[in-house]
Parts: sequence; C-alpha cells; structure tokens
Amino acid sequence: MSFQSPIDVAKALNKVGYFCDQQIATAVYLSSQLEKPLLIEGPAGVGKTEIALALSQALKVPLLRLQCYPGLDEAKALYEWNYQKQLLFLQTVKTNWQEIKNDLYSEEFLLPRPLLKALNSDQKNVLLIDEIDKSDEEFESFLLETLADYAITIPEMGRIKAKVPPFIIITSNNSRELSDALRRRCLYLYLDYPERQREIEIILNKVPGIDERLVGQLVDFANRLRSRDLKKKPSIAETVEMARTLKLLNSTALSPDILETTLGVLLKHWEDLKYIKEKELPNYKL
Repeated sequence: MSFQSPIDVAKALNKVGYFCDQQIATAVYLSSQLEKPLLIEGPAGVGKTEIALALSQALKVPLLRLQCYPGLDEAKALYEWNYQKQLLFLQTVKTNWQEIKNDLYSEEFLLPRPLLKALNSDQKNVLLIDEIDKSDEEFESFLLETLADYAITIPEMGRIKAKVPPFIIITSNNSRELSDALRRRCLYLYLDYPERQREIEIILNKVPGIDERLVGQLVDFANRLRSRDLKKKPSIAETVEMARTLKLLNSTALSPDILETTLGVLLKHWEDLKYIKEKELPNYKL
C-alpha cells in the first residue's frame, strides 16, 4: 500500500484510530513520497510515537522501534558481533588466520539491532527512533549516514544500503537541542496539544458512550492543568484514561470530590498532585 495524497494518509490513519489533521497528513505524505525521514517534535504525550504505530498498522508493515536513552551506542542500535559463536568457530576450524578472517566477520556472525534490521529487510517497514533527545550527540552523528542515504557502514564488512528504504520516524520531546546536521536530513513536524474540540472528538471515539458534556469538562480541566508549571502535564492518553475512569465510576460531572480521588490518573508526580489539590481544587468550579 502507498499513499496517493495527504487525504489518502488522513483516511488511512483515521481508519486505524489515529485522528489525523491536514498538517500531519501532509508531512507524512511528503516524507513517504520524498523518501526522507520525518522528525516530529513536541511535548510528551501529544501523539508523536502513535503516528509511527498507526503508520505501521495502516501500511500493514512491521514496526521496528529503537528507544533512545543516555549512553546508547551502535552496538545496541545497529549491530553486535556474536562473540560466542565466533569463538566456537575459531575452536572448530583448523586453518590460518588469513583464510578464516573473512568468514569470521561475515553476516552469519552478526546480531542485527533495529537499524540494521530495518535496512536489511526485504519489505517496507516503519523504523521508529523514539525520543532521540535522550541520546547523546555522538549517537546523532552516528545516525547521519542512515538518515541521508538509508545506509550504514560496518568497518569489517563495508557499506550496507537499504534494499527497501524504511519509513523513518524520529521523535523528540525537546529536552535538548538537536544538531543542524540531523535536522537538515529530515522533514519536520511540530505537534502540540490538540485544540479543545479535537481532543473532545478523540476521547469520544476512544471511550464510546461517555457523555459529551462531561468530556468537555474533562478537557477544560486538563488544559487548565497544562497551563500550570507542572513536572508532567497531562497527555492525551491520560485524558482518555481519565474519561474511562469517569465512565467506570458512573460520574455525571467533574466535581472536586471526584477529582480528589482520581487525580492520579491525570498527574503522575507527587509534587504536582500536592500543588493541584492545595491550590486548584479548592477553587475549582464547573
């Protein structure tokens, strides 16, 4: 399956449950047609990672995910040599080094990680490089060859170019500034929290049967929390979870009493909970 237009993208993503606006649909379409990675930045919890998951489902192709973290290196992202297998090979083959070294560093002894799996695949796949801002600048530099040419270089084997270029999605929560070199190689999309009515539509779709007026109250309260200086602001996934909670409790209105006992569904830090319960709930009115 391939996309013929941004409208085609929006329909495909909506079909698998991802609410896609014109901005997202156009960015995904251009990334697909130009075969360029798509860098998506924005606050945590606005649906960046879900775009890759939805693309995988819409295109009916595998999703390969590389979760970034401090200290991530090529051994965890690209490949690692199977040293135990190499050692067994050396012990069983009786010949000189010059004759066996080419066999020793061959694909048979590689342990492929997400990047190499994505490039070596015989079919289209979605490669998600998630939260790249958590990795080090050195890892960014290592990625540049893949982002520019859909290729990697293994010193012992040479250059490996993708058989079928993967659909690369890179996400960042803006915890640090990314390099210009990485940005130049990507198309760019910024996602923020959705507008009020759109978030209401998302929740109504995810939580069938819930009262729309109650959802409106929930979204208004979530946006109120997002305007405060919190350690972690409520994500869309958490407002959906809060809606499920309210429905489960048969709540008809978002009252201070209900919020007092369920606020942990929206907020995940003790300092945030304490601040909102002391400063916001006493003055909260529908």
